[in-house]
Amino acid sequence: MKTTSARLILACALSFALSLPATAQTKISVAAAADLHGVLDRIIETYNSEHPGVQIDVVYGSSGNLTTQIEQGAPFDVFFSADSDFPERLVRNGKAVGKPLQYAEGHIVLWSASMDLKGVTVQQLTQPRFTRIAIANPAHAPYGKRSEQALRAAGVWDAVQPKIVMGENIAQTAQFIRSGNAQIGFVAESFARSPEAKGSYVVVPTSMYQPLKQSFVLTQHGANAALAKDFMAYVQGSKARAVFVQYGFYVPEIAAPVH
Repeated sequence: MKTTSARLILACALSFALSLPATAQTKISVAAAADLHGVLDRIIETYNSEHPGVQIDVVYGSSGNLTTQIEQGAPFDVFFSADSDFPERLVRNGKAVGKPLQYAEGHIVLWSASMDLKGVTVQQLTQPRFTRIAIANPAHAPYGKRSEQALRAAGVWDAVQPKIVMGENIAQTAQFIRSGNAQIGFVAESFARSPEAKGSYVVVPTSMYQPLKQSFVLTQHGANAALAKDFMAYVQGSKARAVFVQYGFYVPEIAAPVH
């Protein structure tokens, strides 16, 4: 009798458990270009206020390095790149699904934490007063690649080589400038306009470099993650777009919804 009762209790418990709705996904992992450090943190904070209990973990780095990590199996659900080339590469390689969507267009600026840059141009970086110039590594950081393009367009790339201090990504480049290890450097406008930024900056003419069309994509790992798709849709909404604009990004027309 005891065995029969135990079996009945177990059967009832299993039946009750199976009748419960599946637990909703509450956590995703995001890989994001380093220029998004301030803006994406704010967007996630707003998203969390409207979706209590949700956890969005972000790893920031250079777009090229993050792409390599995803190709090697890193379990990111969404990838925010500083340009469109890397998400498109992931789609071609079967590591991302759907079409990359542009969420913003970034700009590079010359920024100094200690000098007044009013009237300073890229061409003037050969002057003796600029002894150390920080840029992100052009090999895998889109902002670094655009910085090199601007220096070449100004005709000073070769001349400033001895002065260049190269950061692993745009965040480290900004830290070089902030700490004084470089007097001036090329960073994303989002860094120069962040609340904690000090010093001054001048916008580098967009005619001197290829457009920084920043795109995001759903990775293969996140292909079935409803939370990832919902967050991507949120990033294209009016509240998130307003944050991008505040940090100096140009925001394109709203892209097609994520399905």
